[in-house]
Amino acid sequence: MKNEIIISQMSPQDWNDVREIYIEGIATKNATFQKDAPSWEQWDLGHIAGCRIVAKEVNEVVGWAALSPVSSRLVYSGVAEVSLYVNQRCKGKGIGSFLLKSLIEQSEGSGFWMLQSSIFPENYSSIYIHKKNGFREVGKREKIAKLDEKWRDVILLERRSNKVGID
Repeated sequence: MKNEIIISQMSPQDWNDVREIYIEGIATKNATFQKDAPSWEQWDLGHIAGCRIVAKEVNEVVGWAALSPVSSRLVYSGVAEVSLYVNQRCKGKGIGSFLLKSLIEQSEGSGFWMLQSSIFPENYSSIYIHKKNGFREVGKREKIAKLDEKWRDVILLERRSNKVGID
């Protein structure tokens, strides 16, 4: 029997599980330029309070998604960057897509008209999930930063809402 996946708001009590999933992503070297997971306080400061969710299977966090502002300038208040991570042992179950769909709905309810993601080209599954959920590739940022002394590229994807900011 397949366990049901429940999406809920992330709470500080979820942080240990969220952090462990983030550490798994860091270890792949294809999810983020970060080398260490921050403290809850640091992470909390960098992410939009109303747009952070977790996926739970039998009360265990198996994935998470959140938005970060792309700028402090008021004109970009409806633009945010997506973070999306799934527990390695749960890959291929559709959890990432379910999280992203839920985050998109939540973002539109919070007034966001544009979501963007910067994804390593080697992270095929993340690029696929984003495109499947309405993101389009807008470019490649070549040698944008170093990870372990090696220059890395990212693919820039964006999704324009068809509900918010359409005036």
